[in-house]
Amino acid sequence: MENDTFPVSFHLTLYRDQGHVKYVYFLIILIVYLAILLLNASIILVVMKEKSLHEPMYIFISCLSVNSLYGTAGLFPRLSIDILSDSHVISRPACFTQIYVIYTYSLSELPILAVMAYDRYVAICQPLRYHSIMTMRTTALLIAGAFTWPFFWIAMVVSLASRLPLCGRAITRLYCSNWSVVKLSCVSTASNNALGLFVLTSSVFLPSGFILFTYIRILVLCHKRSAEFRSKALQTCLPHMVTFVTYSIAIFCDVLLNRFELDQIMNIVTLVFSVEFLVVPPVLNPLIYGLTLPEIRKRNQLFSDCMS
Repeated sequence: MENDTFPVSFHLTLYRDQGHVKYVYFLIILIVYLAILLLNASIILVVMKEKSLHEPMYIFISCLSVNSLYGTAGLFPRLSIDILSDSHVISRPACFTQIYVIYTYSLSELPILAVMAYDRYVAICQPLRYHSIMTMRTTALLIAGAFTWPFFWIAMVVSLASRLPLCGRAITRLYCSNWSVVKLSCVSTASNNALGLFVLTSSVFLPSGFILFTYIRILVLCHKRSAEFRSKALQTCLPHMVTFVTYSIAIFCDVLLNRFELDQIMNIVTLVFSVEFLVVPPVLNPLIYGLTLPEIRKRNQLFSDCMS
């Protein structure tokens, strides 16, 4: 009975027997993952190496890359194995570990972007006080807060989900997700839903609201200043805004997939939505910052060669 309500493994049902085409999929996954590793590692290394980039803005950008490497490590190695495997079964410990890694990645992204928005707000709206406000100590505390909050609360979410007695073991995703496991519960999941709503609000909606408020304030100030001031301000803010919009769309797609049974309607949509937030931002973010910010571009051989 214990094995029925607390299964030792889960079955990922979205995988199908693709014959020899699976080797093509594996090659695509490998190329994408290598690109993510190369692009993000290059950002981290250039920020670490160049002392002139030891400033809050560039440190926060490198944190985005660290988070991307962390999050994609929770998906791509396992995804590569499952693509080539004939048995798409994942053990219970591996499933909950994957949930923890992917969810902490996804819920750390917006707090990091909120910290970056605050940094740009201080730099543009209070330039004379910037260095007294954005000290290395403040930068370290902001980074610690951006990571600690989701890491702590997702541990609570996963712990609560792992205690649920389950009436099945089929997960209709390419990877383990918390909502997919909770839906299998044989008992009420009201406490799980309440905790999930709190974590979603505090880690997604509140940072998003703060980011929007901050950039609206910046845009209002830019409207009142000279064209040269607007140009310089928008040059540093635009990459952050593009990153925020990109990730917001990606995470919205994942939330939509979790809450609505899209898998019963369109499998292609399900496949795209289920991995978008783990593929698009980790690839796009380093490209945006590496190609648009001159201080990174001219010191990073990878991006300087692209522009030459």
